[in-house]
Amino acid sequence: MVLAVHAPLRLSSVHAEAAMEAGAMMRSVRYAVAAECSPAAPLLRETGAAQSPKPKLLDRVRHAVRGRHYSRRTEKAYVHWIKRYIFFHGKRHPADMGAAEVTAFLTALAVRDRVAASTQNQALNALLFLYREILGVELPWLDDLVRAKRPQHLPTVLTRDEVRTVLERLEGVPRLMAFLLYGAGLRLLECCRLRIKDVDFAASQITIRDGKGGKDRMTMIPSVMKDELAKHMARVRALHQRDLGRGAGWVELPWALARKYPNAGREWVWQWMFPATRFYVDPATGQRRRHHLHESVIQRAVREAVLKAAIAKKATCHTFRHSFATHLLEDGHDIRTVQELLGHRDVSTTMIYTHVLNRGPAAVRSPADRMFPS
Repeated sequence: MVLAVHAPLRLSSVHAEAAMEAGAMMRSVRYAVAAECSPAAPLLRETGAAQSPKPKLLDRVRHAVRGRHYSRRTEKAYVHWIKRYIFFHGKRHPADMGAAEVTAFLTALAVRDRVAASTQNQALNALLFLYREILGVELPWLDDLVRAKRPQHLPTVLTRDEVRTVLERLEGVPRLMAFLLYGAGLRLLECCRLRIKDVDFAASQITIRDGKGGKDRMTMIPSVMKDELAKHMARVRALHQRDLGRGAGWVELPWALARKYPNAGREWVWQWMFPATRFYVDPATGQRRRHHLHESVIQRAVREAVLKAAIAKKATCHTFRHSFATHLLEDGHDIRTVQELLGHRDVSTTMIYTHVLNRGPAAVRSPADRMFPS
């Protein structure tokens, strides 16, 4: 900022010394320029720009997470655990704490709160990210940490008849999505986030983009669902045309594609396969958008269908994926093929489904049956 103040051409020594002392006390640097040809020359003073405030700790965490292209759920989880860590220690700043405080917090989660091992590991990862990436501190090995034990659970699997019974009690879009969960082995969010361009009827395949671990993979379209899926897509296209007529029709694009292709958010290929029923206005752009259908919609529908079917198993949306893998192995498909369809990084993860086949304890004849034949 430039300030113009009129002053006499010649300054006395007393005034000069006073001006020098005043300039030393001021925070900004000032420059005085006097024009010799004018009896009342302007004194020009240039003040420095005010320094921007340092971002808060949690804002720095958010920026670091987004800069590494982590998911929004990871960002939300990390911020949540860092907040709990700070409040656990009486709102002390993490820079004033270290390995002892981290150990105490994580141990309390396992001993006092009795959280699962995966929950404790998530909190540990959040705090390691905070200290390593934000504060630049390498924590030593946490020797005194009490770790929650990771239980070994077998997946819940429905029989083919049970799957049919549940699917028959579903209707509309939840039924179509549940068919894809079982018929293509999709995770729930993978199904919700399908876009029009990811479904290829000619090749009978679905491409899952940015799945778990940021990986893409391909799976099949169940032949029995092709016609119903095509009719659903036609209804979605008609909905999109109506949205365009109302000045809407936008969807969120991944990463920075919205800057590279400004109009791609209204194109048909980028629309959600299962759009939400209502608009929302994006605060950054002012665009009227549709999000994909929220996962809780199909979760409630599947829960109600399982109760109506009177199935005495704790079946959820993910149970369809377990049943998909198990039934493929029962049909004699190679475990490597099943691994690729499921998107598992390690075949040992897929091997768990061999424990629920009829080749295990169910195929062994009990000695009681031999002793007391029916």
